[in-house]
Amino acid sequence: MLRILLFLGTNIAIMLVLSISLSLLGINGYLKETGGIDMTALLIFSAVFGMGGSFISLALSKWMAKKSMGVRLIESPQNPDEQWLLSTVEWQAREAGIGMPEVGIFDSPEPNAFATGMSKNSSLVAVSSGLLQTMTRDEVEAVLGHEISHIANGDMVTLTLVQGVVNTFVIFFSRVIGHLIDRVVFKVERGYGPGYWIGVIFVQMILSILASMIVMWFSRYREYRADAGGAHLSGRIKMIAALKRLQQSSNASALPDEMAAFGITGEKKINFQKLFMSHPPLEERIAALENSQP
Repeated sequence: MLRILLFLGTNIAIMLVLSISLSLLGINGYLKETGGIDMTALLIFSAVFGMGGSFISLALSKWMAKKSMGVRLIESPQNPDEQWLLSTVEWQAREAGIGMPEVGIFDSPEPNAFATGMSKNSSLVAVSSGLLQTMTRDEVEAVLGHEISHIANGDMVTLTLVQGVVNTFVIFFSRVIGHLIDRVVFKVERGYGPGYWIGVIFVQMILSILASMIVMWFSRYREYRADAGGAHLSGRIKMIAALKRLQQSSNASALPDEMAAFGITGEKKINFQKLFMSHPPLEERIAALENSQP
C-alpha cells in the first residue's frame, strides 16, 4: 500500500512542479498564444507513460530475469551447497527484516549475482555458477548480503521511481520544445508539421542521454549502500574480500542490459563512458569499505 501511495504521490508531485515551473517562466501563456497545448492532458500523458512503463518493467522483472538468464530456482536443495545457499539467504533476509526471496542459480562462467522483484517480500536473488565455483563461502555470503541489502533498501522500486520521473520529464519537455520549434521556426499555425516530429525525436534523444546519466548516478550511489549493507550482514572483511575477488575477473558483466543495474558488478568503462556506468569502479567500492568505520 505504501508503495502505491508513493507512486501516486510522485506522479502528482511531478505534475505540480511542471505546472508551477511553466507558469512562473511564462511558457504557459506563450504556448496558448502559439496555438496552444493542453498542458493538463500532456502532463497526464507524460506521467502515465513515463511512470507506467517503468513500473510495468518492474512488475515483469522477476519473470524476465528467470527467462533471460535461465535461472533455476532452488526449491528442493540437491546438494549441501544449495542447502547452504538457501539457509544463508533465509538468515540474511530475517536479519534484514524482509520476506524470504526466491533463490536461484544461472549458468555463467563469470562470477556475478543479482536481485530483483517488485517488493521486499516478493523478490528473487540469483547467483551465477561461476560465482559459486570461484568464490569461498565467506565471499559468497558477502555477495548475498549485498543483494539482500538491495532488496531491504527498496532499491528496485526506488530506481524505478527515478527512471519514471526522468522519463516523464523527457516525454513532456520534448513535446513542448517540438511544439515551439514548429510554431516559431517553421511558422506552422495549425496542427503539426515535420518540424514538430523532428524536434520531438531529436530533443527526446538528447534528453534521454541526460536522463540516463542521472539514473546511472543514482544506481552507482545505491551500490555503495548495498556494499555497506553486505558488510553489516556478513562482515566488512568478507565484503572487501568478495569485491577483491570480483576485481580479478578480467571480463565485463555477463548480465544482459536490462539486468546489469541489479548485478553485483557492472561493465568496465573509461573516460566519458563512466557517466553511464551502473556500478562504481570496484577499486572505489573497496576503498569506501576500507575507509569506513569497522
